[in-house]
Amino acid sequence: MHHVHYEAESRVPANGVEIAYDSFGKPGAPPLILIMGFTMPMITWDEKFCEQLACKGYRVIRFDNRDIGHSTWLNDAGIPDIQQIGLSLKEGTSVDVPYTLQDMAGDVLGLMDALGIESAHITGMSMGGMIAQTMAIHYPERVRTLTSLSSSMWTLDPTLPYPTPEALEVLTKPIPMDREGFIAGSLKAWQVIGGTIMPLDEAFLRERARRIFERGVSLPGLARQIAAIMVSGSRKEALRSVAVPTLVLHGDADPLIPFAHGGATAKTIPGAKLHIVKGMGHDVPPQAWPELIEAITGHAG
Repeated sequence: MHHVHYEAESRVPANGVEIAYDSFGKPGAPPLILIMGFTMPMITWDEKFCEQLACKGYRVIRFDNRDIGHSTWLNDAGIPDIQQIGLSLKEGTSVDVPYTLQDMAGDVLGLMDALGIESAHITGMSMGGMIAQTMAIHYPERVRTLTSLSSSMWTLDPTLPYPTPEALEVLTKPIPMDREGFIAGSLKAWQVIGGTIMPLDEAFLRERARRIFERGVSLPGLARQIAAIMVSGSRKEALRSVAVPTLVLHGDADPLIPFAHGGATAKTIPGAKLHIVKGMGHDVPPQAWPELIEAITGHAG
């Protein structure tokens, strides 16, 4: 696939931080921006996946969210107390956090501004889907189409299923930050949340974990990301008036953000289409790439 035009990684100022990105496909092709989830840098959108998407006639742009990989780490922002935030939210008292999902949506706009992109097709996975939804709510004129992948309007919705106990443990158990520990911990975590029906090859997962570790992971940064998800609350009411053409993609074997979250999101956004990926867990497994690429580009087209 080496004939796909590739723009090497660089960093641009965006929304008060610097965002690292790269891109696949012709510079003039319709832009399709991929937003990754909690703890995951842009390389989690596999190069081959991006190339195959670009082959459908798009300029595919992936980037590191703030506080992960090569984008700005907000080290001066401190480490939020996640338990305290949880308590405050329960009690309805106000919570002070370093930033919210709306700030992270602002990062994507800043990246688009830096690249001279007025509007783009936006695909977000998990937390990235929450950021993409936030863009469609607050900046609809910048979003040509929205694809919300393995995501939710609100992960704490009491009417929707919580993660399985195993998946919840993955979220709450800190991953060791030495190289070998990180690789082993990531492998275990992904084997749980990816599900058993479309298992990812162990060598593939190890290599991905190694690359993520080398790219840079900061535990305080991850705490700030989770705090942003927690305080951003439910998007349900706001999504009822979204007019951006929306596709909701969700695996029916997702143990982390159960499928019902995708179903509820699709019901809430007017005219949204729901596409169920049979057997897919909470990852972007190669077995599902053809179906995902077909769905994403079919929707964008």
